[in-house]
Amino acid sequence: MFRTKSVEQSIRDTEEPEHALKKSLSALDLTVFGVGVIIGTGIFVLTGKVAKETAGPATAIAFVVAGVVCALAALCYAEFASTVPVAGSAYTFSYASLGELVAWIIGWDLVLEFALGTAVVAVGWSGYVRSLLDNVGWALPDVLSGTDVAEGFGFDILAFALVLLLTCVLVVGMKLSARVTTVVVAIKVGVVLIVIIAGLFFVKADNYKPFVPPSEKQSSGSGWDAPMVQLMFGYEPTNFGVMGIFTAASIVFFAFIGFDVIATAAEETKLPQRDMPRGILGSLVICTALYVAVSIVVTGMQRYSELTVSAPLADAFKAAGHPFYAGVISFGAAIGLTTVCMILLLGQTRVFFAMSRDGLLPRFFSKTHPRFRTPYRPTILLGVIIAIVAGFTSIDELATLVNIGTLFAFVVVALGVLVLRRTRPDLPRAFRTPWVPVLPIASVAASVWLMLNLPAETWLRFGVWMALGVVIYFAYGRSRSRMVKEGR
Repeated sequence: MFRTKSVEQSIRDTEEPEHALKKSLSALDLTVFGVGVIIGTGIFVLTGKVAKETAGPATAIAFVVAGVVCALAALCYAEFASTVPVAGSAYTFSYASLGELVAWIIGWDLVLEFALGTAVVAVGWSGYVRSLLDNVGWALPDVLSGTDVAEGFGFDILAFALVLLLTCVLVVGMKLSARVTTVVVAIKVGVVLIVIIAGLFFVKADNYKPFVPPSEKQSSGSGWDAPMVQLMFGYEPTNFGVMGIFTAASIVFFAFIGFDVIATAAEETKLPQRDMPRGILGSLVICTALYVAVSIVVTGMQRYSELTVSAPLADAFKAAGHPFYAGVISFGAAIGLTTVCMILLLGQTRVFFAMSRDGLLPRFFSKTHPRFRTPYRPTILLGVIIAIVAGFTSIDELATLVNIGTLFAFVVVALGVLVLRRTRPDLPRAFRTPWVPVLPIASVAASVWLMLNLPAETWLRFGVWMALGVVIYFAYGRSRSRMVKEGR
């Protein structure tokens, strides 16, 4: 259960002709992927929510805190991705450092994170597109938008079609995916910059007073909907004040989810030892700067207590007498979510591919396309399944599972850096996480703290999914692992 797969063997497995992925990505491609997946609904929605309910104008500081937590994890990811340039991200890293069972658990976790994230984002994209269609007088029948309440049935045809279309793009090749992403990200970032620059002209200094509103007791449930930290330690989070900033950070962390997807593309990168750290850290710095700028502008345009939760940026411009920008923001959100959905789907298929290549999932899914050199079998399978899930359910209440899954992966990767430094100090490391062991330990502590701020119900659902994964491992993966069959 705790046998490890050597880094050398992991790299040799990538050289098998039938199981090899095409190397076509550069540092710029990776950075674009990172920006593409990080900038999504968070920048358009979460800013208003946390400003109004938790942090006030200090939301900008909350974004910095969340960015620092991600940066701690990013430095650990960068070392692993440059040392073990193999598809699979945290799954592959865990296999090389913590053993097969831990690798399976984190791989199973990533399957949930990326699949659920893709479906949720696709449904969100569908909502923005329907809103734009309504603006021009077009409307889909309720039965095809997932909102036919009278009949008790609905199928979100837009979400379904988006996932299938992106599946086709990913099958054709990573370079095409990178080109599509580059164009879409350019549009999305352009919209964000327009909002920031235009919004500066409507900022009023009085709206920043007080910058850190006085604290007040947070109203939270007493049952499973309460934060885990409250049930375990009796600690009750506060709105506003200094502690409100940290509570807000656990919420806006949702806006950063996805940068770890970059690590899943390590095997398809031309110079992973150099480019993976640049892509991971570069995209995180860019997105943190944009998030901070947007939060400063929106809380300066309109007093934090008057911001709306559903569409704060658009409504702030409406309040300033410029409804045109509301349409621009909706357009940017719809365009932006396209790349988020595609890159999450990409990460999902690469993890599944890596697990099947190791025999923990059927080896049938580890064959690459003879022409495109992409893992087309798991891409098609997962794309169809996720498209159906996105079409039939909104799964809003399960969205927090994406967050806890990501934080769990952060914890495992940080621990893996510590273990591999001790067990394999001889490995060539193109990028080395600084201040080991202090920084990885800090990354673990920060991630666990944010996990504890999630509802206990989320922990329960996550535990059930993990328990199911352990059962599958012992029933199938353990005996069919390549490590067993090859006597390693």
